[in-house]
Amino acid sequence: MLPHVTLYKTVRYMPRFAYSILAVIMAIFCLSSVVLNTTVIWVTIRHRQLRQPINYALVNLAVADLGVTVSGGLLTAITNSMGYFSLGRAGCVIEGFSVAFFGIVALCTVAVIAVDRFVIVCKPLGIVHFHPKHAVMGVAFAWIWSLIWNIPPLFGWGSYQLEGVKTSCAPDWKNPDPLNMSYIMCYFCLCFAIPFIIIMFSYLTLLWTLRKVSGAGIAHGGTTAKAEAKVARMVIVMILAFLICWLPYAAFSLAVVFNSQFYIHPLVATVPMYLAKTSTVYNPIIYIFMNTQVRGFSFLPRHCTYFSSIKTGSLPRCQYETR
Repeated sequence: MLPHVTLYKTVRYMPRFAYSILAVIMAIFCLSSVVLNTTVIWVTIRHRQLRQPINYALVNLAVADLGVTVSGGLLTAITNSMGYFSLGRAGCVIEGFSVAFFGIVALCTVAVIAVDRFVIVCKPLGIVHFHPKHAVMGVAFAWIWSLIWNIPPLFGWGSYQLEGVKTSCAPDWKNPDPLNMSYIMCYFCLCFAIPFIIIMFSYLTLLWTLRKVSGAGIAHGGTTAKAEAKVARMVIVMILAFLICWLPYAAFSLAVVFNSQFYIHPLVATVPMYLAKTSTVYNPIIYIFMNTQVRGFSFLPRHCTYFSSIKTGSLPRCQYETR
């Protein structure tokens, strides 16, 4: 039996117009996410040149972000427009599970992309030939890992409850019950901390490698240095976007886990939640549309279609023009 939850239809934590503002904000982000991520999937399906193993994780990220948008962003926009969570207990569980499931798939996919780039550019294992089976394994891991750690609340280990201003649902971070806390700690460590460490280690090591290459490029006229400096800036953007989107939500949740008496105003607690959901817009812009190959085939005005040097370890060059 699903655990009981109180759905607040009459108690509001903000003025009615504030809920309407949140609904508009979420609707804008949902529309942007659908357009961007659908474009990525459509362009990849349409152009055979993009259907390469090295792009599987990027497409998987777009699919996961669409899942978060449809199951979470859209429903949140609807409930905010009504000023309360109107979908009942079953709706709360379905939304909480779906958003957490697709969100962790996206987060794990970002970690897979980071490892992929680390292995190819830094070459800790020597020259690696990237085969379809490697790409499929990375994508499959993201989905299976997320499923393993988001199913337990459906069977009593943890639960999905209302959060923030009570118009959306998520894993219950506040319940001090030891059984619930054991789940939350496992969830935090295995679904956030480990991907976070992997992402930071991979990209920081990548930056260090690029700096060495940049130094060598200066000695040979500076061409390499300029190209790799551009890639380094892209890596920094990736790291900052990840920290902005996910770190506040993780920090607030962890604060409540370690101190159940720690009070966070629902409005304040809503901000990190919305920052995490905006990753569905930032991800396709940073990870895909900054990829010159995808950008070359999309509607964006670019003519250089060679895959970015951050992915291949070589300097970006224009191989052919789009029509």
